[in-house]
Amino acid sequence: MTEHTASPRLGADLPDRLLVVRAAEGDDDSFALLVQRHSRPLLALARCMLGNPQDAEEAVQDAFVSAWRRLPEYRHSAEFRTWMYRITVNRCLTMRRRRPPPLPLDIVAEPATDDAWSQPARTAEQDAATAALSRALAELDAGQRVCWILRELQSLPYKEIAHVTRTSEQTVRGRLFRARRSLQEAMGPWH
Repeated sequence: MTEHTASPRLGADLPDRLLVVRAAEGDDDSFALLVQRHSRPLLALARCMLGNPQDAEEAVQDAFVSAWRRLPEYRHSAEFRTWMYRITVNRCLTMRRRRPPPLPLDIVAEPATDDAWSQPARTAEQDAATAALSRALAELDAGQRVCWILRELQSLPYKEIAHVTRTSEQTVRGRLFRARRSLQEAMGPWH
C-alpha cells in the first residue's frame, strides 16, 4: 500500500466510524485518512513486538491491507483503532513464529554525542541495561509481552487490551502482573 495523504477537504475532524463506513463503500480517501491517523501507534507497537523497523513496517502494511479487504466484515462492535490493534498484533505474532528472532539491541551502536551523558562508562551501562530489557521482554510469553507493550508503551486501557487480545480484563491484569514481576526480577541488577 503506497503512502497516500487524504485531502484536507475530506475532514480530518470526521470520526473513525464515519470514515470506516465511507471506506467500506469504496472511498479511498477515507481509508487513507484512517491509515494516516493510526499508522504511527501501530508502527510503534509492531517495532516493540518484532524488534526491527522493516518487519514492523511490513506487519502494519499487511494489517492495513487486511483491514481494507475485511472492511465489509467490520461490525463496529469495537473502535476501529482497537480492531487495527488486534489485526496488527495477530500479524506480528504470525511473523514472530515464522522468522528467526531479531538481533539484540546491544549489537547496534548508538551514535556518539558531545554532551555530558556520553561518557563511555555511562554509555556502556545504558547499552547493557537496554540489552537486558530487550532480553527480558523477549523471554516473556507472547500474551504477557503483548499486554505489557499495549499497556506500558501504548497506554491502552485494560478494557481495550482485553478486546485486542480477545481475553477478559482479569486475564489482562494477570498477564500484566506476571510480566511486570518477571521484568522486575530480570532488571533487578539495574535498579
